[in-house]
Amino acid sequence: MVEEFAFDNTEERRKTRQNGGTGWIEVIVGSMFSGKSEELIRRLRRAQIARQKVQVFKPKIDDRYSIEQIASHSGMTHISKPVMTAKELMAQIEDDTQVVGIDEGQFFDMEIVEAVNKLASDGRRVIVAGLDQDYLGRPFEPMPQLLSVAEFITKTHAICVKCGNTANYSQRTSDSTERVEVGASDKYEARCRQCFVPHSDAPTAV
Repeated sequence: MVEEFAFDNTEERRKTRQNGGTGWIEVIVGSMFSGKSEELIRRLRRAQIARQKVQVFKPKIDDRYSIEQIASHSGMTHISKPVMTAKELMAQIEDDTQVVGIDEGQFFDMEIVEAVNKLASDGRRVIVAGLDQDYLGRPFEPMPQLLSVAEFITKTHAICVKCGNTANYSQRTSDSTERVEVGASDKYEARCRQCFVPHSDAPTAV
């Protein structure tokens, strides 16, 4: 489920900025299983159809589905370059690149904020997808900082596995208390506000 909150036609505004040669930042945020990566891939594919030069990056820590692809839980994939830091990402940007896609933005260091600002100021379209909250329901840096500098923001939602309502939280079902714990349905569930229990050892009813 994707909901884009804007007071006017966001898609038309993107086209206008693009035609004017202006760069900008788009941020896609939401819980686990909400379609963030799927939405990112959709936008990247549209850019490629428009014959724009696209480069895509992901953090090396995320090797759940593939080392050199970003992947949605629904099975959509896109070729990407695994990097460790924002500095490493910037070193690989090619001069003729028009669109830069970044998945799992929450796993990058804080320098990613300066990096995407630089890319946008250089006239590039930058699209970042990531979790806006960690497993405790707290803001997951650097996503809040990216939200504050983005021209366009999309909030995606999942379906709560408990009650079927709109889910905005990622419930961890493993015993780990590490803030960064890469996983999918083996370690996380999508939950709504009422069903979310903000601690790692919360019991999961069958």
